Amino acid sequence: MNYKTIAARSEAGFTEKKSEFIGYICPVETEEEAIAFINEIRAMHRKATHNCYAYILRHNNTARHSDDGEPSGTAGVPMHEVLAKEGLTDVCCVVTRYFGGILLGAGGLVRAYSKGVKIAIDSAKIKNMCDACEIEIGLDYSLYGRIGATLAEYDARIAEESFTDSVFIRLFLRVEQAEKFKADLIELCNGRISVQIKQTISYDFG
Repeated sequence: MNYKTIAARSEAGFTEKKSEFIGYICPVETEEEAIAFINEIRAMHRKATHNCYAYILRHNNTARHSDDGEPSGTAGVPMHEVLAKEGLTDVCCVVTRYFGGILLGAGGLVRAYSKGVKIAIDSAKIKNMCDACEIEIGLDYSLYGRIGATLAEYDARIAEESFTDSVFIRLFLRVEQAEKFKADLIELCNGRISVQIKQTISYDFG
């Protein structure tokens, strides 16, 4: 399954009509992790007027959001919509607000909380996760120069190379390409190469 998430937690803030908004976003995989992150931000900002949140998880297609005291539909829902529009999953976002004394109105709140999520996302590194095979290759030094073009053609991501009595390469490749990649290498090297397809994992191809 291909999906998009973020690499690490990030934050960004802005001020709107004297109200301070701070958007926090964090990669999470479970509801427990999401709730822990929400509680952490709440603890950091105990004096904040609101700590609104939204999260989307791949597990059980879970999605939750909260207005945390803002007028219904002005915070949690638009925050969730931004996450969904950006195509993100396994993420939790909290937007903290310190009220500045000027009412923003329903439309203003929707725009402000949406912006809080968007700037947090924009400050994060996006990961494009794909189902990938871990592949181990063994070959003689004399064949090493032949396979470079094939590795590049398949966008193979090398994780490890060692040069001892022979060459060993461990790499990751999109799962749908694995069998053809193996066949192409065996043909290219006239069978004088070992290509073992190992486990399937989620891998960031950037």
